[in-house]
Amino acid sequence: MEYSPDEIMTIAAARKLKDGMVCFVGIGLPSAAANLARITHAPELILIYESGTIGAKPDVLPLSIGDGELAETADSVVSVPEIFRYWLQGGRVDIGFLGAAQVDKFGNINTTVIGGTYNAPRVRLPGAGGAPEIATAAKQVAIILKQTRRAFVEKLDFVTSSGYFMKNNGDAPPGVRGRGPTTVITDLGVMVSNPATNELTLTTLHPGITANQVKDATGWELKLASRLEITPEPTARELASLRDLHARTAAAHGSTANSE
Repeated sequence: MEYSPDEIMTIAAARKLKDGMVCFVGIGLPSAAANLARITHAPELILIYESGTIGAKPDVLPLSIGDGELAETADSVVSVPEIFRYWLQGGRVDIGFLGAAQVDKFGNINTTVIGGTYNAPRVRLPGAGGAPEIATAAKQVAIILKQTRRAFVEKLDFVTSSGYFMKNNGDAPPGVRGRGPTTVITDLGVMVSNPATNELTLTTLHPGITANQVKDATGWELKLASRLEITPEPTARELASLRDLHARTAAAHGSTANSE
């Protein structure tokens, strides 16, 4: 069965989520992956959005964290401070699912500005939202984005959400700031943070993708696992469920909801 790079990226991300997990979800690709998991193999997955919705079960992908679809389908709606203080900072979130505009080799994320300076950037992005707190307080963090040299950079234009930082002398391994990222899922493969160095390492290739393709789409000298796995092909059910989800969303919201 034929599928697109975006589809296998979303499906590979969805497979990281298991029944019973508590997942703090970002809008866009993370939301598509989390909701795909919920409607296929993980019906007891608990989705939290930073607007205060707990156990959201949207029939279509939300346009924003304030989309009424989330509150209407949630088990409960609480205040934003409670979401962050009790659920996230209290250690009750198993995994945070985040998007990014840029990411570096240590999983630091930029969603603020591209180019220029902070006050006069070439492009101003949506900003931080709750991502800095999710990146440092969730038990594990998965980042989902398309892989290009513009996105996977040696040095971020701005650090919005921290993964790991090099220590000041530059000689020691990176120091931990919070728990940091554990996984980066792209349209080419999957990277995992190396526990010894905290540097992202390519561990999995999607079918038909070579390691050189991934390295060519990365702005630093990407390290490879000693044995590269291959992502299992999407199943007919996974593809049908994902396409139905996007079709329902397009019917409800138009192309805006599928722009990421």
